[in-house]
Amino acid sequence: MDAVGVSELTEYIRRLFENDGALEHVLVRGEVSNYKRYPSGHHYFTLKDDKSVLRAVMFRGDAESLSFRPADGMSVLAAGRVSVYPRDGQYQLYCKKMMPDGAGTLTMAYEELKKRLEAEGLFDPRHKKPLPPFPRRVALVTSPAGAAVRDMIRILGRRWPLCEVVVAPVRVQGEEAPAEIVSALRYCNKHNIADVIIAGRGGGSLEDLWAFNDERVARALFASAIPVVSAVGHEPDFTIADYVADVRAATPSHAAEIVAPGIDEWFARLAEARRKLSPARFFADRRQQLDRLSERLAGAWERGSSPRAKTLAALAARLDALSPLKVLARGYSVVRNADGAMVKSVKELAVGDAVDVRLREGRFRGRVEEIGEVLLG
Repeated sequence: MDAVGVSELTEYIRRLFENDGALEHVLVRGEVSNYKRYPSGHHYFTLKDDKSVLRAVMFRGDAESLSFRPADGMSVLAAGRVSVYPRDGQYQLYCKKMMPDGAGTLTMAYEELKKRLEAEGLFDPRHKKPLPPFPRRVALVTSPAGAAVRDMIRILGRRWPLCEVVVAPVRVQGEEAPAEIVSALRYCNKHNIADVIIAGRGGGSLEDLWAFNDERVARALFASAIPVVSAVGHEPDFTIADYVADVRAATPSHAAEIVAPGIDEWFARLAEARRKLSPARFFADRRQQLDRLSERLAGAWERGSSPRAKTLAALAARLDALSPLKVLARGYSVVRNADGAMVKSVKELAVGDAVDVRLREGRFRGRVEEIGEVLLG
């Protein structure tokens, strides 16, 4: 056997610690002793019970989140990872969070898991899947005996009776509940039994709702290819499942309302669409618009043409007064020669020329037999 250096052995042991997933996230209860806060802002202390002692360090960045001042003799809950400090060759707790033991183990565990899953991206909105607008089948992963399941079935049937409701019965509290919820989620996905899943339960205490704060449930929700709506407890209740699911509902009844589109509302929308698409109503509206436009056009024509009509009548009267027909009406005649040219003077005629004479009523042809001049004045 070859000899190894102390640092090599210590480094080997440190890697063993850091490769052990169970030591990556631990929650320890113990009594604080030898508590010291250095000028650097780092906190050093030990945790002990009646049998053992654990060294611990809380660096400044993590210590800034403390909501209390730790002191020797105080019972606390400390969360973090366990590893080896190479210089001393001793394992210690690298504390990330700490609170008085009276604040409750569940609360501490909840906050720790929430922070870790958020860092992994399980809450990222980019992973959220949209809900189907018209689900054909809805799966309810919940207790088959509670009031919550009855409320959801009733609301789904009223709002969207076209969909089928499938209940995947599970226990929703107790030690067996997380495993059953995970199994139901996986079954729904494996057999593709629904378009959307509602997972949840009615209200209760933090302990009652704890199954939906289980890491296994959170990861099953994240892995679901079918969109999932979380519906756990009452509106103020927030579980890890609410952060991971695609949509969070305030209550199970609210989840059913979110999933079901509301058939009465869609009937009203279809009726409105039918009204807008009806040809008879379309042409009726257009005929009414045409009547209004015709009326406006007629009025505009009447207002614009009246002055012009008066001017035209005056010009027509003047033209009529100059008409040769008016002259003929007073007993005069019009004489034209054989070429059709109007004869204005006897000097344009000779005895024997043929002429055409136009009177008020009729015309006749004649021949010139005598030419003489008429003196006017």
